[in-house]
Amino acid sequence: MIGFLAKIFIKDHKNLENVEVRRKYGILAGACGIALNTLLFILKLLVGIFTGSVAVTADAFNNISDAGSSAITMIGFRLAGKKPDPEHPFGHGRIEYITGFIVSILIFVMGFELALSSFDAIKNPNQTELSVVSAIILAVSVAIKLYMYFYNQKYGKKLNSAAMKATASDSLGDTVSTLAVIASLVFAKFTDIIIDGYVGMAVAVFILLAGFRSARETIEPLLGTRPDKELMEEISQLILSKHPITGVHDMILHDYGPGRQFLSLHAEVPMDENILFVHDVIDNVEIEIFQKYSIETVIHMDPIDTRDQRINAIRATVKDLLTPLGEGFNAHDFRIVPGHTHTNVLFDLVVPVDSKVSGDELKLAVSTAITAINPEYRCVIKIDTMYS
Repeated sequence: MIGFLAKIFIKDHKNLENVEVRRKYGILAGACGIALNTLLFILKLLVGIFTGSVAVTADAFNNISDAGSSAITMIGFRLAGKKPDPEHPFGHGRIEYITGFIVSILIFVMGFELALSSFDAIKNPNQTELSVVSAIILAVSVAIKLYMYFYNQKYGKKLNSAAMKATASDSLGDTVSTLAVIASLVFAKFTDIIIDGYVGMAVAVFILLAGFRSARETIEPLLGTRPDKELMEEISQLILSKHPITGVHDMILHDYGPGRQFLSLHAEVPMDENILFVHDVIDNVEIEIFQKYSIETVIHMDPIDTRDQRINAIRATVKDLLTPLGEGFNAHDFRIVPGHTHTNVLFDLVVPVDSKVSGDELKLAVSTAITAINPEYRCVIKIDTMYS
């Protein structure tokens, strides 16, 4: 249905990288969510009244809260799509993460409310009745919620939307919730044992866990997480494929919301290359990255001496020392500054955040190895944080 409606209401609907197209998909998904959840609320409330099931009634009010969540998601997409202004030059994309977090809070609240009503049903059990009409309505609601889960999950991944992924988790929780309610009603019909409250409590726990996972997924981008490893490697390979770039380091991806990312990095080039030629190459790389990934990129040019055999020997020694330590350890920006009594060897040493070897220990080991090459060498090492 979303795909069909997108063809009708969204111009250039296949261009999901476009910020405006992305915004319209979010609004469309939110509007569908409001309509479907409102329909489910009415149907389940009627079933809850006729069956006398607290679990069904709670499930119905869960759906009306889901309609509110869809409204929040829709508003979030609309606000996130606002153009940058003087107060927010990087745009408003992070609003989408905030709305995703609000949806997660609503999932928590509904899980807690369901737990309370289920606890009351355990203490004061009521006999429930299941009719054919009620069973059909609940089965239809399961099908609708499954559909909502699949389309939110599908477009949440395509659009990289934390809010839609949170809504997908909520829809999956609702599907499990309704299936459990059906099971409890069927069980009560053929036995004298009332498990309505216990089933409601189990569903409440499931919803609370879903809310926790959703909250974590929406909070992490706000706190600032390490960028996708595959994306960074892909961009690195693209840059390194351009002559005369020989190395890439200090890659930092700033995330201001989906479709609003900024990348800064250093590209190593031979110091004897024509500076105008190198500048042109770097300009073209920045343009290509934006066209392919919609990421604004700023590349700092690092001229390096590739012909100095002393630097090459030091570089090889450091590499041999770091390679056994595993992925993430590397060094860059090697320079030699001669003096009257000693020669300074300056470079940056990259140490992963989760390294078991401290920066000071590594400094000492590397300095010792370099001094072994030439006793006059004195190391000036800067420890770099590995951002990506």
